[in-house]
Amino acid sequence: MYSTFIISKSDCMTCTNKTLKSLGTLQGVFGAEINQIEGNVVVSHTDEISRTEIAEMLLSLGYPELENEKEIESDEPSIWGCVL
Repeated sequence: MYSTFIISKSDCMTCTNKTLKSLGTLQGVFGAEINQIEGNVVVSHTDEISRTEIAEMLLSLGYPELENEKEIESDEPSIWGCVL
C-alpha cells in the first residue's frame, strides 16, 4: 500500500537523505520517495505499520504533515543549515 503525506517543501538534500534512511528503518516500510518540488512524501509499506506511525516518524524528523496544500511554503534556511 502507499501513503502520501503533504509536507513543507525543502531544498536540503542532506535532510532528504536522512529522512529516507530513517523511514527505511521502520518495520513494514519498503520504499519512500520525497518530492521536494511538490512538497510530499510517498511511502510504500505493508499493513505491519500504520499511516499514523509513519506520520509520527516524519514529525520527529522535522516534517509535520500539513492539512492541505495551501499551507505549503518553502522552508526558510535554519540557523543549523545542513550540519547534520
